[in-house]
Amino acid sequence: MTDYVTLLKESGLKATFQRINILETIEKYGHITIDTIYDEVSKIHASLSLATVYKNILLMVEKNVLVEVPVAGQKSKYELKKEDHIHLICTECGKVEDRPLIRSVDTLIEDMTKEENFTLSSEQINLYGLCSDCQRGQHAS
Repeated sequence: MTDYVTLLKESGLKATFQRINILETIEKYGHITIDTIYDEVSKIHASLSLATVYKNILLMVEKNVLVEVPVAGQKSKYELKKEDHIHLICTECGKVEDRPLIRSVDTLIEDMTKEENFTLSSEQINLYGLCSDCQRGQHAS
């Protein structure tokens, strides 16, 4: 389990009870929409508004605590910032799976950024397609 208090403080953010609950919810689900985060967190903080959840999520993305994962045709999902990796994103059901960054891809990115004299601060590789469940027709839209 992540030490959220330290994570937030190292990012220059106050470790509020609401932020800690948001982070716990995101860690529990892995990849989650703001609406689902709100549904879960509001069970504990009934007076918490959706706008407050949005504000905190966007602030934590800005401070590199969270990463926004765009899902084509659907709402973005959010995850805790971690080592660079590849996302396999199902365009049918919206499922997001993490895969390790393959060395050859990492080398390609390094070569390209050197060639373009581009200083890379972070990377996100999202591959869109159909997950194995949707290919078998097991997910209903």
